Amino acid sequence: MLTIQSGKIKPVLFLLLLLPLGMLAYRFYSDGFGANPIETINRYTGDWALRILLLTLAFSPFIRITRWHNIIQYRRMVGLFAFFYVCVHLTSYIVLDQFFDFSEIIDDVFKRPFITAGFSAFILLIPLAVTSTNKMVERLQYRWIQLHRLIYLIAMLAVLHFWWMVKVDTREPMIYAAILAVLLGFRLIYYIKSKI
Repeated sequence: MLTIQSGKIKPVLFLLLLLPLGMLAYRFYSDGFGANPIETINRYTGDWALRILLLTLAFSPFIRITRWHNIIQYRRMVGLFAFFYVCVHLTSYIVLDQFFDFSEIIDDVFKRPFITAGFSAFILLIPLAVTSTNKMVERLQYRWIQLHRLIYLIAMLAVLHFWWMVKVDTREPMIYAAILAVLLGFRLIYYIKSKI
């Protein structure tokens, strides 16, 4: 069985997860944001937040298929990076799109369904990020597992956020929805088989 050495993989994975932010900085300095830089930044950070969020859900199916159980140690780090990119995405909306107009932001949350879905996903991610330490895992024990099952709802809200945002050309959010459906379907099948 193939083994993965933590000391070698963790820094490489860390750098890979930082790469989208580095590419964003490069595009900023090379004036590569196009005619609507605010929309480009907001869309780019949102795309990467969703991709990394789905990556966290891919760990369990990948482990069950490949039997590489030791990669589970990286899932929390990937999950925290997903939260980081969600925070960057939200910050770009607050700072660049709304210019700290919190009354307008609150109106958006209640009036625009895609903002409601995205903000709800962010709020639900906070307790997951806060409890992603070894100490909290030990303290919460089984309740930690129950709490972190919120990731399924969060992922669905994130896909809805994207889908409702684009409105007309839904091909890209459909791809993410299909990936999410496969990941959740795998879990459902595994759960049903474990009960038989």
